Amino acid sequence: MADNAGSPIRAELESRRSLLGDALGASPGDGEVARLLEEVDAALARMDAGTYGICEMCDEPIEPERLMADPLARICLSHMTPAEQRVLEGDLELAAQIQAGLLPERSLVTGDWEAVYHYEGLGPVSGDYCDLLTVGPDLYFIIGDVSGKGVAASMLMAHLHATFHALLSQDRPLVDVMERAGRMFCESTLPTHFATLVCGMAVPGGEVHVCSAGHLPALVARGGGVEPVESTGLPLGFARDARFSTSEFALEPGDTMFLYTDGLSEAENASGEEYGTARVAELLKTHSSLPPDELVSECLTDLEGFLSGRPRTDDLTIMAIRRR
Repeated sequence: MADNAGSPIRAELESRRSLLGDALGASPGDGEVARLLEEVDAALARMDAGTYGICEMCDEPIEPERLMADPLARICLSHMTPAEQRVLEGDLELAAQIQAGLLPERSLVTGDWEAVYHYEGLGPVSGDYCDLLTVGPDLYFIIGDVSGKGVAASMLMAHLHATFHALLSQDRPLVDVMERAGRMFCESTLPTHFATLVCGMAVPGGEVHVCSAGHLPALVARGGGVEPVESTGLPLGFARDARFSTSEFALEPGDTMFLYTDGLSEAENASGEEYGTARVAELLKTHSSLPPDELVSECLTDLEGFLSGRPRTDDLTIMAIRRR
């Protein structure tokens, strides 16, 4: 795997080299720092030789997610020793516990609103972001999808969770929250990472504000029809100075808003057919009178029938919010 001079992993390694060099200069006798510096130098040398990212045991490519999580990796997962695999399994278990602790209660009833979600990772950890929280009388809802899978994506999900909780607690305008979150995401992640995301606010009286960063359209069921709420901006991480706008509308009692990640719309059956956003909209139109928990359950049942036993290939998050 040849890596050019401008690659994000090279930039990460060169940044580590600079920091380790400074640390070794301050503590010349620190053997651990010297060892880490040698490993970074060796990784940069493999890049120059065009062998970076190739397993030293089988000459096959190392898993990209493993390299993103550990740029110094020299072997693929299948050639890790049993002891190394146990350490990795322990880390995954801990990561899964931490991620589960970040999720809100499955349902939330506050003021005029009732919200329910379903969150299901493809593996032990997920790159989907799902949140429900109240600030004063207002309900905030967030659903997002970080690029990639596995531990690296789950770490970025946790980063987004902390960012939005900090910003929303300051009672900032929704556009300001999204723009600040975008800048912070750009400054703290590699250029290869981005996140599509919807952040919305439902206030007493039925008014809803939605701000979307390149995410799939939210769907609003009202008056017997279904209307999409399209994205108003680029995914977080695409541009540091990205600008956003909000979509504003009112929901009447019984109206429902439905949000989801591409683990639903891009799920494929054995024939290679995608579940698709049109099917999501039709399901919502047919079952919009159901309470949010039953609507989410109906969607999961329909997805299971569509897949007909074929396993999912992505994280899955579904959220339904209804005006009471």
